[in-house]
Amino acid sequence: MIRLEHANIVVKDMQPTLSFLQCAFPHWRVRSEGQSEWSGKLRNWLHFGDDHTFITLNDNGVGDPRDLKGHAQGLAHLGFTVTGIERLVKRLSKHGYAPSVALQTMGYRRNVYYIDAAGLEFEFVEYLSDDPAERNEDDPVVKPVS
Repeated sequence: MIRLEHANIVVKDMQPTLSFLQCAFPHWRVRSEGQSEWSGKLRNWLHFGDDHTFITLNDNGVGDPRDLKGHAQGLAHLGFTVTGIERLVKRLSKHGYAPSVALQTMGYRRNVYYIDAAGLEFEFVEYLSDDPAERNEDDPVVKPVS
């Protein structure tokens, strides 16, 4: 078995991304945190998640995040499957987060995209079928909220 355990993300300031993730995943927690040196630079880090999956955040990032409308190499977004996607959208909206791509239904999936205050994009998907053939149908082109 292979599964993704964590994603490791470097940001200028951890708090904007941590605040977004805490709102999106109220059942997750800061599992551990500390300070380390990376390539001669001191940085703070934390692991936010549950007992099986987490996101590592590291501060002291340099430069700007990847332009999500451009074609530069790098991470475009992290995607998470959820149940009750409308509850997630309401919870995020209550805390001031607006989708970058509105909640939409396409075939056997519903998805919505958000960009946090640090410029990182997150996709949330709720599948409407347990059949892999239906769940994995090709996505039509996604258009940003105007």
